[in-house]
Amino acid sequence: MMRDTAQMATPQQMSSRIAAESAKTWLGHPRGLFLLFFAEMWERFSYYGMRAILIFYLTKHFLFAEDRAYLLYGAYTSLVYITPVIGGYLADRFLGARKAVLAGGVFIAIGHFLIAVTEGPGGQDGFFLNGFYLALASIIIGTGFLKANISVLVGELYPRDDARRDPAFSIFYMGINMGGMLGPIVCGLLGETVGWSWGFGAAGVGMLLGLVVFVLCKPWLLGQGEPPVPEQLRRPVAAGVSQEWMIYLGAVLGVIAVWGLIRYAELLGFALLAFSGITLVYILFRAVFTLPKVDRDRILAALFLIALNPLFWGLFEQTGSSLNIFTDRNVDRSMLGVEVPASLFQSVNSVFIILLAPLFAVLWTFLDKRRLEPSSPAKFGVGLMLCGAGFLVLVGGAAAAGENLTPVIFVFLIYLLHTMAELCFSPVGLSAMTRLSVASMVGLIMGTWFLAMAAGNFIAGLIARATGGGEGAGVSQVLDIYSRIGWFAVAIGVVVLLVSPFIKRLMHLDTIGSADHQDNDKKGNIA
Repeated sequence: MMRDTAQMATPQQMSSRIAAESAKTWLGHPRGLFLLFFAEMWERFSYYGMRAILIFYLTKHFLFAEDRAYLLYGAYTSLVYITPVIGGYLADRFLGARKAVLAGGVFIAIGHFLIAVTEGPGGQDGFFLNGFYLALASIIIGTGFLKANISVLVGELYPRDDARRDPAFSIFYMGINMGGMLGPIVCGLLGETVGWSWGFGAAGVGMLLGLVVFVLCKPWLLGQGEPPVPEQLRRPVAAGVSQEWMIYLGAVLGVIAVWGLIRYAELLGFALLAFSGITLVYILFRAVFTLPKVDRDRILAALFLIALNPLFWGLFEQTGSSLNIFTDRNVDRSMLGVEVPASLFQSVNSVFIILLAPLFAVLWTFLDKRRLEPSSPAKFGVGLMLCGAGFLVLVGGAAAAGENLTPVIFVFLIYLLHTMAELCFSPVGLSAMTRLSVASMVGLIMGTWFLAMAAGNFIAGLIARATGGGEGAGVSQVLDIYSRIGWFAVAIGVVVLLVSPFIKRLMHLDTIGSADHQDNDKKGNIA
């Protein structure tokens, strides 16, 4: 299942093939960028399509109370971003990013199809509910292998000082959001109008399409993402089973462990706190005691950016939970005489990404050529301010509507502002992680970026529970929470802008790609 089927080639043949492939570019970028664009597009199709209907599946099919549904939703989206830390570590040490991405896609597809076949008659039937939990666990483990490592592959296609890196991640991010746009439309319509299993099954088909493209177009990756020591990976470990397959068997056991954790979602916060603490201590130990000053400073700068992740995603990820329920119950969704299902609004963010990502990529390149481009920390500050402003606009629109349903234009406005915030935050952060890390830690650092997103998703679940639902008197409670978190995000964004010059100095951008650090790169000290 995971083995390469290509014929073995000599090092000279491989070098000539890579050189020939490197000369082929699309829009000034390596073709591998567009392979990863397409593979990630289908993976995000499956994820966002499933996420769009998950909260409704929990409340309308399994008949969970909102409080429990928000907790399970937050647990799932948190675990999806915890496991990339382990997947990144395994790719760094053993598998390489490419094999990890392939393995992850297989687990994700299995999970989606398992949900489709374990729908059951509805209600909290133990057999079907546990089948659902097992399917979620398979998706979580698969995402752990895939999510961080496909971003690492994007970074490996470019030198560290290549000005095309941020535009490349913006293009890659547009692919993510093409999947994010199509997934809720296809899976949402099928799930809410035809049957839940149709929606989840469509998500699985999307992931399979991504896998097929990834396997067939492997040469476009220019030899990047291969195992660090291929011979070690093939070496038998126990009972004749190779190290590679022992990792895959361990992943199967991981599915069982995560299944148990989902069933007791209340404990996730403690597990997340402990895991985050251990990861942070390990990274700080590596940075302080094993790295030269410049690399240490860059890791500290990366950790600052990572620390902002929980706040941003805790606010942004209301889209799939409390904002989804608010849209379903308290927004006038009639357009052109048709009432649009609430799940389809999950695609609005991705539509805006597709429209705006090329403009942001051009903007960053334009400003870079004139030495006016904001630093990554400054972009983060702007992103937090825009995220807060989105909530304040929605609160203002709902207040103006009074006792009537909130006009749908304000839902579009919050998504527009949050999309602009996301483009200042997420692709910039992905680029910064690959730029600031060192070769022996790049997967771990990228995984830690997603671990911080996991914390944000768990916080998002807590915020959603604090809103208390969206019916009757609860509407004022939702709007009060949104107002508070909106102003808080704006204030933190201003603070980040003020300290951004100091963080920029820690990044040592003037020496990235310089000759002395390229020498360190050959020794494995610099990515």
